[in-house]
Amino acid sequence: MPLCKLPASGLTINYDEAGSGPPLLLLHAFPLDRTMWEPQLAGLADVARVIAPDLPGFGESPAAPFTIEGVADLVAEFLGALNVPKATVCGLSMGGYVALALARTHADKLAGLILADTRAGVDDSAAKANRTKAVELVNAQGTAALFEGMAPKVMSESTHATKPEVVARAKAIAAKQPAASVAAALAALRDRPDANAGLNDIAVPTLVIVGEHDGITPPLAAANLSAQIRGSTLVHIPGAGHLSNSENAEAFNEAVKAFLL
Repeated sequence: MPLCKLPASGLTINYDEAGSGPPLLLLHAFPLDRTMWEPQLAGLADVARVIAPDLPGFGESPAAPFTIEGVADLVAEFLGALNVPKATVCGLSMGGYVALALARTHADKLAGLILADTRAGVDDSAAKANRTKAVELVNAQGTAALFEGMAPKVMSESTHATKPEVVARAKAIAAKQPAASVAAALAALRDRPDANAGLNDIAVPTLVIVGEHDGITPPLAAANLSAQIRGSTLVHIPGAGHLSNSENAEAFNEAVKAFLL
């Protein structure tokens, strides 16, 4: 597992890398880490240099103050430290929020954009209240308890019925995440800025991916997101819910390959 010391912030980012070719940066979902991308590291290494970092406080990256735009700044610094002038950036869910922030504040770092199971808008009042309750839960009972309640929502009924190993692996990844980091990320998600205003300014090729049964950021939300980004492509992943990259990795990888090639 490579380590990258960021010269300006002094932080260390842990990451995995596979393959060679045009850089593809993968930004993980909440409350997971870089290991959620194992199917992509294995499946996309023949077409790209695939780079999957742990965001601050997750996996094996040390914690740091966590805001969506602050993490985007660190991602830009990370790319610079790897001597990657531009990358296609793929973010899923929380990673998509960071990717959209990167598009607003560090557009020069983007060769392309893949927005998977994410949205541009902010939480409504009910969702904000639920985030606050989730902070209380994770502080009291830990990340495993939080994700146990999330699992039926973030993975489709089909995945639960036919791919129990995918469900078990997601639960195991979540259970490893420190409660303090998860609580900080929940607050950042609750308070994230609205990204809608910047969508018209996105000028790089863009792919929007959504699980067919995503109940968190449903297909209609993905269609609305795609409609606001000029020239973007929208792809539905059959049988998948919110964690489409692992629920149907083959279809997810095919969509990404078609976009990159």
